[in-house]
Amino acid sequence: MFAACPNFNDFYTENPINNNGLECIRVLNEIISDYDDLLQEPRFSRITKIKSIGSTYMTASGMTSDSAVEASLTERWQHLNELVAFAIALKGELAKINSQSFNNFMLRIGINHGSIIAGVIGARKPHYDIWGNTVNVASRMESTGQLNKIQVIVAEQVCH
Repeated sequence: MFAACPNFNDFYTENPINNNGLECIRVLNEIISDYDDLLQEPRFSRITKIKSIGSTYMTASGMTSDSAVEASLTERWQHLNELVAFAIALKGELAKINSQSFNNFMLRIGINHGSIIAGVIGARKPHYDIWGNTVNVASRMESTGQLNKIQVIVAEQVCH
């Protein structure tokens, strides 16, 4: 899932009134920290934050071992339900921040379901990340989506 706040760029300015942009970054830190706090709730325990890039927040769910294949159909798809609930919760957190800061930040969210590759790259500053077409499509869905909307693609794989 990619959740971006594209109108944050309109908010960000560097001038003496906002301490040359420092106050804008403080607001962004509050937004990202509130999103991180949501992940501490038990209902979102199967969601993993991958990273944040500017005002974009990237998460994934369903990254389980092969034993998940033996799980019931409901159990196998529960993580996607939780990811959509998390996306809705992000919108709620941003609404709270907007009311407290008199802003009008909006989210644009893209969720895609499918296989990924995950790993740690880098020697001096190692970084965990995920890759694959599923990630690319979720990113494109976010970047081309409508403000305040959640786009979801779920592709059922047929195995023979």
